[in-house]
Amino acid sequence: MIKRYFLNNKKRNFSIASIWIKGGSDMDVINKKGINKILSSLLTRGCDGFDNFELSEYIESYGAELNQEVFEDGISISIKSLNEHFSKLLPLLDLIINKPTLSEIEFQKVKNSTINLIKKDRENPFNICFEKWKKIVYSNHPYAFNTIGNANDVAKITYNDILCEFKNFNEREKYIISNNLEINGETLDKSDQTIQLEKSGAISNHSESLNRFDYISNDSNQTIIIIGNQTCSCKSIEYLPLKVFESHLSYGMSAALFKLFREKNGITYDLGVFNPVRNGNAPFLVYLSVSNKNAILAFELLSSLWKNLLLNKLMDSEILLAKEKLKGSFLLGNQSLDEILQREIQLISYGIQPISKIDFNSKIDEISALDIFNLINKYFSKPYLSISGNKKNISEIKKRWQKYF
Repeated sequence: MIKRYFLNNKKRNFSIASIWIKGGSDMDVINKKGINKILSSLLTRGCDGFDNFELSEYIESYGAELNQEVFEDGISISIKSLNEHFSKLLPLLDLIINKPTLSEIEFQKVKNSTINLIKKDRENPFNICFEKWKKIVYSNHPYAFNTIGNANDVAKITYNDILCEFKNFNEREKYIISNNLEINGETLDKSDQTIQLEKSGAISNHSESLNRFDYISNDSNQTIIIIGNQTCSCKSIEYLPLKVFESHLSYGMSAALFKLFREKNGITYDLGVFNPVRNGNAPFLVYLSVSNKNAILAFELLSSLWKNLLLNKLMDSEILLAKEKLKGSFLLGNQSLDEILQREIQLISYGIQPISKIDFNSKIDEISALDIFNLINKYFSKPYLSISGNKKNISEIKKRWQKYF
């Protein structure tokens, strides 16, 4: 049984239906990491009445799009078309979810493609550094693993494994949302909804700094630094204060990271904050990339910024600016119907009622500098660090890491 929702989001000449299946790569069992990635790809490669080519041709004949993606907490499948063709395409989602072909030939293609994707992913030093970071932060938690799996596990996944996983898939909760009345779903009127938040529990931190440190040596001229910790679920009352903190650090040219690393010192290739929406304790990390000659300076600047955040509350003017930028990002995120529907159905699956602009602004306005200061000390007093760089820089940063953290 799929729970259905209709979101009346202004009249447009196109329609989207987005399905969220609860449980994604977090459902991958030991020694089969990547099985849900393969399954989700296979679902869209044929269903009752359509083989792979027929399904693609049918969708393309209407100028429509079919997309799927695996997350840690769920699988997303969506279809998008002009309004006049939507009624012909909507039934495909039911067939894809409930009556997929699951062809063994297509399984082998998807499996080989997944292995190649994993190999390509490993060519990027940032991805390797990020995987190292997740391992020390999350250990054996599902969030520690790449959603596409690992090559060794994927190589051992059989066609029968996929058929067994599909039985598990059938039992998972499913939600669908659309801006088209054809969905025949419950009206989702955000003006009548309020966000429901929970209190967060404590998180465990390793006391020894070296237990919170990992690295990967490389021969390039680039050093990557990732620092942060797991924080809270998007269901937590701490979620929005952390988003204000993220805004302060990384939103726009007025952001603390931009001003420190680019405006004042001009030393980074890439930098920012990664804090995705998650049903469990989401990662909150600062990442930056610099040349090897600037690696030590970058770590010193980052350490100084980190210690200052732990010791001093943000100024009222900084909080106000961060709040306004966050409100602006909320409005920007509501310009794309694809993003709106994806976000709404994901939150609903987590048990959260989508929040209106009025409620969002009200919640943001209530956040104080003390709220953010307390959260910074709760989650980031003992951060985790992962580095990709040459051996000399890694050795020097490791010494300073032990001294500072």
